[in-house]
Amino acid sequence: MKLHFEPNLDYQLQAIEAVCDLFRGQEVCRTEFTVTMKAPPATADDMSPGTVPQQMTLGVAESDLGVGNRLTLLDDELHQNLADIQLRGGLPPSGMLVSGDFTVEMETGTGKTYVYLRSIFELNKRYGFSKFVIVVPSVAIKEGVYKTLQITEEHFKGLYAGVPFDYFLYDSSKLGQVRNFATSSNIQIMVVTVGAINKKDVNNLYKDSEKTGGEKPIDLIKATRPVVIVDEPQSVDGGLTGAGKTALDAMNPLCTLRYSATHVDKHHMVFRLDAVDAYERKLVKQIEVASATVEDAHNKPFVRLVSVASRRGTISARVELDVATAGGVKRQELTVSDGDDLEQVTKRPIYADFRVGEINTAKDEEFLELRFPGGEAFLKLGQAHGDVDALAVQREMIRRTIKEHLDKEKRLRPLGIKVLSLFFIDAVDKYRQYDADGNPVKGDYARIFEEEYRRAAKLPAYQSLFGEIDLASAAEEVHNGYFSIDKKGGWTDTSENTAGNRENAERAYNLIMKEKEKLLAFETPLKFIFSHSALKEGWDNPNVFQICTLRDIQTERERRQTIGRGLRLCVNQHGERVRGFEVNTLTVIATENYEQFAENLQKEIEADTGIRFGIVEQHQFAAIAVTGAGGQTVPLGVDRSKALWEHLKAAGHIDAKGKVQDSLKTALKDGTLALPTEFDAQRSQIAEVLRKVSGRLEIKNADERQQVPLRKDKEGKAIYLSDEFKALWDRIKHQTTYRVHFDNAKLVADCIAALQKAPPIAKARLQWRKADIAIGKAGVEATEKAGAATVVLDESDIELPDLLTDLQDRTQLTRRTITSILTGSGRLDDFKRNPQQFIELAAETINRCKRLALVDGIKYQKLGDDHFYAQELFDQEELTGYLKNMLMDTEKSIYEHVVYDSTTERDFADAMEKNEAIKLYAKLPGWFKVPTPLGSYNPDWAVLVEQDGTQRLYFVVETKSSLFTDDLRDKENAKIECGKAHFHALAVGENPARYVIERSVVDLLAEAATIFKPCENFGGDR
Repeated sequence: MKLHFEPNLDYQLQAIEAVCDLFRGQEVCRTEFTVTMKAPPATADDMSPGTVPQQMTLGVAESDLGVGNRLTLLDDELHQNLADIQLRGGLPPSGMLVSGDFTVEMETGTGKTYVYLRSIFELNKRYGFSKFVIVVPSVAIKEGVYKTLQITEEHFKGLYAGVPFDYFLYDSSKLGQVRNFATSSNIQIMVVTVGAINKKDVNNLYKDSEKTGGEKPIDLIKATRPVVIVDEPQSVDGGLTGAGKTALDAMNPLCTLRYSATHVDKHHMVFRLDAVDAYERKLVKQIEVASATVEDAHNKPFVRLVSVASRRGTISARVELDVATAGGVKRQELTVSDGDDLEQVTKRPIYADFRVGEINTAKDEEFLELRFPGGEAFLKLGQAHGDVDALAVQREMIRRTIKEHLDKEKRLRPLGIKVLSLFFIDAVDKYRQYDADGNPVKGDYARIFEEEYRRAAKLPAYQSLFGEIDLASAAEEVHNGYFSIDKKGGWTDTSENTAGNRENAERAYNLIMKEKEKLLAFETPLKFIFSHSALKEGWDNPNVFQICTLRDIQTERERRQTIGRGLRLCVNQHGERVRGFEVNTLTVIATENYEQFAENLQKEIEADTGIRFGIVEQHQFAAIAVTGAGGQTVPLGVDRSKALWEHLKAAGHIDAKGKVQDSLKTALKDGTLALPTEFDAQRSQIAEVLRKVSGRLEIKNADERQQVPLRKDKEGKAIYLSDEFKALWDRIKHQTTYRVHFDNAKLVADCIAALQKAPPIAKARLQWRKADIAIGKAGVEATEKAGAATVVLDESDIELPDLLTDLQDRTQLTRRTITSILTGSGRLDDFKRNPQQFIELAAETINRCKRLALVDGIKYQKLGDDHFYAQELFDQEELTGYLKNMLMDTEKSIYEHVVYDSTTERDFADAMEKNEAIKLYAKLPGWFKVPTPLGSYNPDWAVLVEQDGTQRLYFVVETKSSLFTDDLRDKENAKIECGKAHFHALAVGENPARYVIERSVVDLLAEAATIFKPCENFGGDR
């Protein structure tokens, strides 16, 4: 297969144009011209920027040391070019030209390497520059760049009239190549890792060498004044004054062009295609997350170290713990210090005698000492103690990855697209080990993968993919590992921090890079790739559709780096790019819930790129096109952009930092954004820029909370002060107290029966949920989609807690009573299955039965004539509600609008408004409460029913969609029983208020009809 490169992608051409326009006005010189005269003997001045040998009239200067690039532009001209480029691109303007460092920001997967390689040919064509050094941070990227140079050679020669060029990987043992680099008049491209140039005392680059004619190789490079291109400068520099940056400056570059998606130091920005632009223009894959979260696994003392900190001499750690809360045990992040008792912190006896020991905050050596009976554990960042069986979770993740892979393969194979999946693992030996004789042995991950792959291959859904395949061998052939390779050929964990380790890495990358196209072809069976740190940056295969992180993904920048390996748009069997989100979806299989994933991804994008989601920058509008006086199109400019920003700030649409306020979102939604008249012509463009930055309106108008006014009659008197309402209120306003009678034997019997009927106890489980991740200017948003599933995990090493003591603390019953209930229920086996869940279920069941037992024998009595809810409270206590939950403009309620809590209440109020028999009603406000053993109870309605203008009945009505007590929750039903008893205690004297439970107004009037004296035509239009 041969990969095809598209020469006319607009955003790539814009990036190339931005770099080339820096040198607009530089005299053009082509390498077809031969330089015959020699330069005068080299002096120190010749090596410096801006000095021009008198004999040289061409753009290529030749010294004794070879042919070099030459810049004839003055700093002021270069600065003006930079300002024009930044204005055109809508970038923040650089104040002064403080260095020759220029930044191109391109999101991973958008063709950054292609862009800087093509910029080399374009700079040569326009200005004659011919010496280029590409500096990369790692062997992986070096091999990747070299591979790209090989596969684009034909493409670039076709675009640039067959221009001759040489490229090579710098090798300290082949310094003759450096002499050729300096003396050749062809385009010269040297690719070098920063590790080979950033140590003056070690690197051969800085030593005299016979192979370069007695010169130091660095002097030859200096003399050429190369254009230095830095790939991933944040990993090369080592900071603004780091060894990497110093080594770059030592090459005496004509300029330094810096390409990355994640710049730490921005320098002079000339082009930006950030994560948001790339996503919105569909230049990268759509991202979705299949998140696996463990639930109901709180049976061990779980501790996970999240971070450590030292602030003002105080050392602390953030840890995840299983904490007892009102809603049950929840996993939470808390701050702890040396000596903290975790039983007190979590309020759970399972952490008895677990204490925090030493906390170390030294960089790259962070740990927390956890002390417990019989031992101690030293947790590194991300490590956990007392977690569920890691391999059980990882098996499920491998299984899910295989499923996602095969689902995509079924869909994409007919389109000629080969699907690849990538696993990131924590240690090589979990994938491959070696026996005493050095023979490779499968590790846990390899064994689990093959078992799960064979299992999936037998499923009916995938038979079309496995028709004539021998599964015995296929399961072994479809996966392989890419790791650093030591000299004996074995795999090893490594970083590239020494020359030996770089050699190990090189052996692995040679293999990967040489097989890049082979991997994309159907003929190669390999589809699942396992890797350690090897595939961080530099290895990007366009057809990676699944990334599974079997190691902890929760370190900074990890999500973005991980996703970056699969963002490129895929290619088919002809090597052609296939576009569209319907084909290009990257599924990340991770062990954090998708909301956290989206939130953390947003934080990483903000930290890495400086994108500030939901912030309007002062230069935000500078690039908007306006028509100038002569009819030509020019940018709005930075000054007018600032003026517009100040207007938005003065109007309260943004704060002092530019953060979007709700008023701006509302104005954009309603089309009421007011702008100064001078911006009328650009109104739609300005609104579009603001719409992208502000995102969705969080608070919709229907959700606005409003005060509900009291209704008044025609004379302006409040209805609640009328004689009719006073008569109703006097019947229900009095307060009561209650006494209870308690039957212990019945309580035990009820608890046994309730516990037998309680839901089954589940084992600890893994919950899968799937969500689309959308990246927009307002932020990263996760939207759940179909694909949820639950998997049971087997926990075999659980220590059983003290069941009786725990339940005694939670229920306040005696141990004897609890023992009777538990043995009578016959459910003690469930305790062994999931102790923590059983304790919570048993405690909740017993406490519920206790509450209901209290209600069974309840008796209310009136507190006396002085204890009542005063009528004036209606005026004193403000009633508010949301517009979407209001019945508007009522005519019989004591309020102008009725605030309802359910559709049943809404329909009931609407029917009362339309029924002539209802004279007056009130939705009883929250402050009208009846005391009960289960907490206070607030009835729904007070209603006055009238017949023929003469007879009146007074009701307190509880509305329910069902009258069957089975359908009402126990607690709710018990409160209603208390309500009955309360109003029964108040039902003294003639025509008292009656407490009823009804589904509709028709039912209420039917009840009223049985009480009224016989009369015709009762109830008007029912």
